[in-house]
Amino acid sequence: MLKPLATGFTLLAALAATGAPASAAPAPGPRDHMVIDVASANGSGCPLGTADVTMSPDNKAFTVTYSQFTAQTGPGAKPIDFRKNCQLALNMHVPQGYTFAIAGADYRGYAHLARGASGTESANYYFQGERQSTRIQHSFTGPADSDWQRTDTVGIASLSFLRCGERRYLNVNTELRVNRGLSSSSATSFLTMDSTDGRIDTTYHVAWKKC
Repeated sequence: MLKPLATGFTLLAALAATGAPASAAPAPGPRDHMVIDVASANGSGCPLGTADVTMSPDNKAFTVTYSQFTAQTGPGAKPIDFRKNCQLALNMHVPQGYTFAIAGADYRGYAHLARGASGTESANYYFQGERQSTRIQHSFTGPADSDWQRTDTVGIASLSFLRCGERRYLNVNTELRVNRGLSSSSATSFLTMDSTDGRIDTTYHVAWKKC
């Protein structure tokens, strides 16, 4: 599943405490590349084969690309379509002598919300076997008909690194919701992580630490 990095958008990772605290500035990235495989992808927002992960050449970010991640309400929408989610389990092959944490994330998509409708995008990230981090949520209100982008960052003092030498999946859990609210039942509203060309990139920023 490894590919050259695509351009991307940001996603947050206020990870649960899983190891040594980040008391000092993160180290420069390793020269060897980190390799990422999708161990599993589950959820209505990422059916089989619709989510890809790539790593940047400088090891400072990785990208998740979705092609079918849209929540919607209105004519033609099923009752369950108001909410879409995707949980990825990422197998991170880290260069020897390093560990990492997620320092931030960028999200980008498209919002088409009728007057009176609203939507949310939320996400959290955690290492396998650890408690989930607090979900971070962004809200949208109609009327809206435009691209959107949101950015979350994690301060150095809040970074949580995977313990050196451990191999655990990094779980990435994202969700989109649309609420019809006071909009007309004949109005279509949707929130998507799917650009006009059918693809959207989510870039996760990585902080490195020497073991």
